Amino acid sequence: MNKLKAFFQLIKFEHTLFALPFAYLGLFLAEGGFPRGSIFFWTSLTMVSIRTCGMALNRLADESIDARNPRTVGRKKLIELLTHPILWFATVFSAAIFLFSTHRLNTLCFALAPIPIFLVFVYPFLKRFTWLSHFWLGAILGLAPLGGWLASRGVWSWSPVLLTLAVMFWVSGFDMFYALQDMEFDRLEHLKSFPARFGAKATLLVTRFLHALTILMLAVSGFVFGLGIWYGIGVVLAAGFILKEHVLLARFGLQKINEAFFNLNAWVSVIIFLGVFLEAVFPLHQS
Repeated sequence: MNKLKAFFQLIKFEHTLFALPFAYLGLFLAEGGFPRGSIFFWTSLTMVSIRTCGMALNRLADESIDARNPRTVGRKKLIELLTHPILWFATVFSAAIFLFSTHRLNTLCFALAPIPIFLVFVYPFLKRFTWLSHFWLGAILGLAPLGGWLASRGVWSWSPVLLTLAVMFWVSGFDMFYALQDMEFDRLEHLKSFPARFGAKATLLVTRFLHALTILMLAVSGFVFGLGIWYGIGVVLAAGFILKEHVLLARFGLQKINEAFFNLNAWVSVIIFLGVFLEAVFPLHQS
């Protein structure tokens, strides 16, 4: 039981909440309401498994770096408790579950499955070479609404791409926020995070631009899909939470990073999904 708890703590399993609502967003839009039970199950399993795969691999790849970082030094004890073989097994097994789940969904999802696997296997090493790692992570999570849509339809469509861009900009921005904590450490270690390369002021400016694009993409998506009042309320509330993140960081600096990163970001994805959910259940825009 201690090892299981350590594993969930190490991979921050609770943060799957960031990705799942956006996968459900694409799924509900494609299904036009409540999804079929089997598709809902396999879509959920694909999201959980690919994230578990990526997080386990990330902890293995960053073990030596995390051990030197005062903020993350505690991860080493968790890895020692779990052992490397268990973490490698979790990585490979999760990738296998992901492939099996996409196979159960449809032919297109299975054919495209190597793409997210490639993305999550490359990501842990990118910050050693480029500050574009934040956008790479954004692209990984940005596939969630597209994946949910394809899980339902089984054929390619450009319709959910705006949602993919919205998530990509959103995730890239808050990942830059989070990297502010390690700016000086990254510079000492010659790691290529955006804050380490360009500084805190430039980071805050770029994240504001990225999050403005996020709201724009979400709003335009509402018109593309013909969504109504509930979704509009969701976008407005999400914009409010994102704005609050920026206000907290501008006013209090890194003292409020956990509130901005974990609490507020979790609400953004949930609220946007709830807007779509309510559109399916109580469509106020219909006469």
